[in-house]
Amino acid sequence: MLKNIDPLLNGTLLALLDDMGHGNEIAITDANFGADAVAERLVDLPGTSASDLLTAILTVFPLDDFVDKPLAVMKAPPETDAMYAEFQASADAAEGRAIGIDVIEPGEFVARAKLAYAVISSGERRLYGNIILRKGVLRP
Repeated sequence: MLKNIDPLLNGTLLALLDDMGHGNEIAITDANFGADAVAERLVDLPGTSASDLLTAILTVFPLDDFVDKPLAVMKAPPETDAMYAEFQASADAAEGRAIGIDVIEPGEFVARAKLAYAVISSGERRLYGNIILRKGVLRP
């Protein structure tokens, strides 16, 4: 265990987040997403929710402030809006500012996940619980 590190951030995940460079992307996917089929680097965390993972990751991960929308979610039916609101609240709180979230078609999401530096497969059971994060820089 590490002091002040969320326990969801295991060694494998922390190493991947640290190794990523500015502009690299990481995807958090739900339990229904075929993460193993698209991931070059896969972290499997089946007992977690996408919202909890996002909150934990954002404690150590800077979002890109060179782009208007450093987060992207898969376009979904209206009943998933509550999850998007959770994503928005976590990102805004972590960054201390309003964060733009791009809503993209499922096919575009899958294509971006294939290009992502890593994919985290969560145990999220809510449908369309998928989000892509673009890494930013740490400013002096």
